[in-house]
Amino acid sequence: MKSERIILGIDPGTTIMGFGIIKIVKKQMQFIQLNELQLKKYDDHYLKLKLIFERTIELIDTHNPDEIAIEAPFFGKNVQSMLKLGRAQGVAMAAGLSREIPITEYSPKKIKMAITGNGNASKEQVAKMLQSLLSLKELPKNLDSTDGLAAAVCHFYNSGKIETGKSYSGWAAFVKQNEDRVKKK
Repeated sequence: MKSERIILGIDPGTTIMGFGIIKIVKKQMQFIQLNELQLKKYDDHYLKLKLIFERTIELIDTHNPDEIAIEAPFFGKNVQSMLKLGRAQGVAMAAGLSREIPITEYSPKKIKMAITGNGNASKEQVAKMLQSLLSLKELPKNLDSTDGLAAAVCHFYNSGKIETGKSYSGWAAFVKQNEDRVKKK
């Protein structure tokens, strides 16, 4: 494992996409950035997906992350919401894969557990812990950006562990890790 690397964490959403970036130097985390992409003002779902893809590419091209950690959509009762969240996650993943950056997916519970020690922690508890861990002066008004940052920190804490969730470095890796899904001739 490299002694220095950058991790981009993404909390995908079609209303707000939160993201955070950390740098790892000699096994120590350094805060780089935390922000969000506001999508509320757009009515067209496809335009939102395009903007998520473009912003993710822009973040990749600006910060050159070595890895991407993404929060997996949680399973809710509203099928339409799940579909929209899945699409948002998919275009963010496609942006990373198009730049051949390894992506690891984490469940919201796993992220909360990694940051606070409690898989049922609130967004506020996660944000406060991140503020303490990374010496953030203040927290943002919306906590979607801290959710993205939490994904990056979770990935750092889980690096080197055998079970880190689903991780793909490209389409070939996806196929190899999911041979049971590939149609046999």
